[in-house]
Amino acid sequence: MGAAAELRRLAGAALDALLPPRCLSCGTGVDRQGGLCPSCWAGLTFIAAPLCACCGLPFEYAVPGETLCGACIADPPLFARARSVLVYDDASRPLVLGFKHGDRTHAAGPFGAWMARAGADVLAGADLLVPVPLHRWRLFARRYNQSALLALAVARLSGVAAAPDLLVRRRRTRSQGGLDRTGRQRNVAGAFALRPGRADRVAGRTVVLVDDVLTTGATLSECARVLLRAGAARVEVLTLARVIKG
Repeated sequence: MGAAAELRRLAGAALDALLPPRCLSCGTGVDRQGGLCPSCWAGLTFIAAPLCACCGLPFEYAVPGETLCGACIADPPLFARARSVLVYDDASRPLVLGFKHGDRTHAAGPFGAWMARAGADVLAGADLLVPVPLHRWRLFARRYNQSALLALAVARLSGVAAAPDLLVRRRRTRSQGGLDRTGRQRNVAGAFALRPGRADRVAGRTVVLVDDVLTTGATLSECARVLLRAGAARVEVLTLARVIKG
């Protein structure tokens, strides 16, 4: 074992002694930092192939080639592909909301590792990771942007550069909860902009938008619109979880 590895081991042991590892979801004691207890792990639904080639919606049965789901055929999103780690359901909701609203920022590292694996195909050709921004007043109240933490965690593991402040939310939108697809689209229309003087970072690049949950894709499509207008060659999406309609 090299000196650096030994230092990491000792630092990890010291951290475990000061802060015993707890399940990221329920808080039960676990064997390592950033882990889940067997019960919480077993309850999660990880998304895997077969998938919609565009939005990443999981299919019940294997399909030939790069098949699109009905929604992407009827109304193609502005982003080229989206990939997600988990189905957003009763099991994953406490995990996501604890990270988003409960100050469990230490979960960003493990979540970033999951996202780097689930999004390996979109990260392979990526030039830049860009988180969905919060409005400045919401950021002030929450103290952190969960999407930016995820983007930075994925950047450390993938080697793709992150630009946490590339996009800005120029008006405070109401919560998307309770809105249908059309309502969500109207709510975020024109809400995002490229930070002045940053167009050179986007032009000709493949940009991966990073967010915590993909619901209808309205917010991510609006962010993609801004990036494409700024000259991005391609916009893709990577999220921790996604809603699956029944």
